[in-house]
Amino acid sequence: MVHIKAFEAIHPPYNRVASVASPPYDVMNTSEARQLAEGHPDSFLHVIRPEINLPDGTDPYGNEVYDMARSQFQRLVTEGALCRDGSPGIFLYRQVMNGHSQTGLVCCCRVSDYVNDVIRKHEKTRPDKEDDRTRHLRTVDANTGPVFLTYRDEAAIQHLSTMDSAGRPLFHFKSPDGVTHTGWQVADPAAYITAFESIPFAYVADGHHRSASAARAAREIADGQSRTELDGSHESDWFLSVLFPASQLAILPYNRVVKTKGKLSGDDALKILSELGQLELDADPDTQIPGSFAIYLNKQWVRLHLEQDSISWQDPIASLDVSLLHDRILEPLLGIKDERTDPNIEFVGGIRGTSALSKRVDELEDAIGFSLNATTIEQLLDVADAGLCMPPKSTWFEPKLRSGLFIHALDSEQISPNSKSEVSAQS
Repeated sequence: MVHIKAFEAIHPPYNRVASVASPPYDVMNTSEARQLAEGHPDSFLHVIRPEINLPDGTDPYGNEVYDMARSQFQRLVTEGALCRDGSPGIFLYRQVMNGHSQTGLVCCCRVSDYVNDVIRKHEKTRPDKEDDRTRHLRTVDANTGPVFLTYRDEAAIQHLSTMDSAGRPLFHFKSPDGVTHTGWQVADPAAYITAFESIPFAYVADGHHRSASAARAAREIADGQSRTELDGSHESDWFLSVLFPASQLAILPYNRVVKTKGKLSGDDALKILSELGQLELDADPDTQIPGSFAIYLNKQWVRLHLEQDSISWQDPIASLDVSLLHDRILEPLLGIKDERTDPNIEFVGGIRGTSALSKRVDELEDAIGFSLNATTIEQLLDVADAGLCMPPKSTWFEPKLRSGLFIHALDSEQISPNSKSEVSAQS
């Protein structure tokens, strides 16, 4: 079963929530983060992208960056942009984007569930990103961004959510990207805790590095306390999560740009691709057709249709678009062996559209772009249930969870006492 618990949330006062909430750390580069935070001292980007407070060219993994994250977090607390509830709570968080609505449960999940595969994964993590998030977490001593989890729908949980979201919200605002965000505190946290006892597994949808770093931090803290078990007795044994029913989630493609380095370029590129299947010229890059890719090269879009009987449709990994692309083109024709580490490949989230993909290819000149079909939520659950891992960057979830709305203190080092406040004082 999935273990969840209430927590003393650190959050903005609800009249400042829109000024604090920010996009997550991993959807922008430093320059974009600096631009978004300019003139917005409350923005949580100052905490999760702390290098924006330091000179250009600062090593993003330097000691001063992590020290700045802690300093900026404490500044927001001191200035009243963040405060801590005086009692534990569980919350609902609804997002609405382009008519699509999803409502998740904000709570803490137990690290031991992650370690023991009750919380299942579908991607491997990169060591450098895991190291970075672990150090950031330990320095700030808090989960500054939630892990995006999903579970197979359960009627009892849906009923509770419907009832609690009918009341007056704690916050309601529209972010600059047009997404509407609404939050409620649930009336009876124990009811949700009990309801999740009937859920056998949860799944990491987005946030593999955050969940992995939470587990590492929990183990490090426990070792420092001479504890052998992550039994849930300490706050650091839990990590901040938002749990969404699977039926509500939307997945967009995760597209690729590859520097060709003289491979699969020039006049013979189309001929080489046509040997892999049927090639359609002047194709629509946004059409979703299983077993095919839209490819941008030589300033035109073409579509490669693989032979359907050449695809192992019953294999949950081999039948994924990202696997087919890697096995048929990226490795044999472009020499990309490890997509997690190869410097010649870039990833473009589907929210940016195929126009951003073609623009990036044109900027690089010696490059090729691939627009893929979106992975389905059923494929994600099947892969995780089989104990397998998808290739890197297989899913792009939208809308993204805003950071800064809810923060969970690990309490291995206490947040300053004057940061605590009663929920009623914020309402």
